[in-house]
Amino acid sequence: MNINHFWVRVMGLSGILGGLILFAGDMLLYYDPINTSLNQNMGNASDLRIITSGVSALFGTWFYIIGMGQVYYAFKPTNTISKNIVMASFASILIAFGIVHGAFIAIATSAKLATEYNLDMKSTISLALETNNIMRLFVYPIFAILSFVFITQVWKKRTSYSSEDCIKKGLGQLLSYVYHEEQTFDNYKGLKKKIVICGKPKAKPNDLKFINYINNSLKVKFEYLSIEDITF
Repeated sequence: MNINHFWVRVMGLSGILGGLILFAGDMLLYYDPINTSLNQNMGNASDLRIITSGVSALFGTWFYIIGMGQVYYAFKPTNTISKNIVMASFASILIAFGIVHGAFIAIATSAKLATEYNLDMKSTISLALETNNIMRLFVYPIFAILSFVFITQVWKKRTSYSSEDCIKKGLGQLLSYVYHEEQTFDNYKGLKKKIVICGKPKAKPNDLKFINYINNSLKVKFEYLSIEDITF
């Protein structure tokens, strides 16, 4: 599955947007410029704020899931088992975020009823709160598994992007070095030059076409090397 850079950015921004939507949804329930009691703030929240907060869970989760595309892109170089664990764990956690947030509406409406009818706040919200807390318990083991696999793969540098990404990030900088050297030192202009960029991933057929295009377009020779192919 090939994903161009535009859609990678779109998916990354979608994930960020999902987080911001859920944060805004939390604030609709919790925020009060005067009171710091979360339960009382939920009890005083308007119907519109509670409904909007609940709906935000739906849209926040959708944007979160779209954002997973960038995680898939980043973990393409990893082995299949690790990649599947990361994707399944991310999906489970992100969906859980949305569901737990949506379930918080039960706590908010219970708190609102307690406020309106002068009921005991703690006992009125206890059932909804206990249900929410139990759902969270299922997420913690998944988060632990994700953290272990994610950290080990990043630590082993198995999440690098494609060779085309490496070239795009390095070619402009290296060409600027060649240009400034030629402008600074007269004897440098007559020398043969070759730009070499090293990256972890091996060049794929599409990357090789891109590399050939660069060599045909530049006056300076260019080569891409995979670190995996370098022997010492």
